[in-house]
Amino acid sequence: MNEVTARNRSESVGYALRLEYLTVGWNVVEGVIAVTAAVLAGSVALLGFGIDSFVESASGAVLIWRLVAERRGMDEEEVERLDGRAHRLVGASLFLLGAYIAVEAGTALWNREAPRPSTVGIVLTAVSIVTMQWLARAKRRAARRLGSRALEADAFQTTACFWLSIITLAGIGLNAAFAWWWADPVAALAMTWFIVKEAREAWRGEDCDCSGKVEDVSPAGLGAGEGRGCTDGCERKQVE
Repeated sequence: MNEVTARNRSESVGYALRLEYLTVGWNVVEGVIAVTAAVLAGSVALLGFGIDSFVESASGAVLIWRLVAERRGMDEEEVERLDGRAHRLVGASLFLLGAYIAVEAGTALWNREAPRPSTVGIVLTAVSIVTMQWLARAKRRAARRLGSRALEADAFQTTACFWLSIITLAGIGLNAAFAWWWADPVAALAMTWFIVKEAREAWRGEDCDCSGKVEDVSPAGLGAGEGRGCTDGCERKQVE
């Protein structure tokens, strides 16, 4: 890499690190509030949402580990291996979360456990919708600049968190507004589809098949094939 390219990449890594620090900080706070509110209200949807926040924090920590390694000058080949390992750790954490939520929601429906309304949960998930949408977009841009599959997987996990926020808000909102107790565990079950889908993609290491729609987002001077990303609307394929 020439000096300009190295500086550009270093700036991209620094930007990605700031996003991950923000991700970890936000999700720790969000998780604590959500789990506390879930326990007080007996809400399985809010509990799943809170635990997902901790999984997102763990995912962010894995990405910080990967990005710091590159920043310290680790060999490019080793960074790529680390990237792949981080990719799978993100997927594994999501599989575990999906299984847990499915069991908890199924149990709540079977036992007809009616949660209490949670104003804190409603406000928290509404704020999370905005926060996660912004973070997901910022991470996708950073992943494209760095050509990082692990960071891209983390961006998809943040997108999943955005949808989980909407689903959770719908479940606890309907329960609060109409006393539809079943809306809460049904919303939790709906989460599992998104979670398992993202877990599968992250674990398999899926990349983008843009069928000619690949956008070169590499910093100036990167070699052929480096730092390439996908434009919106591209399909995904498994990396060989």
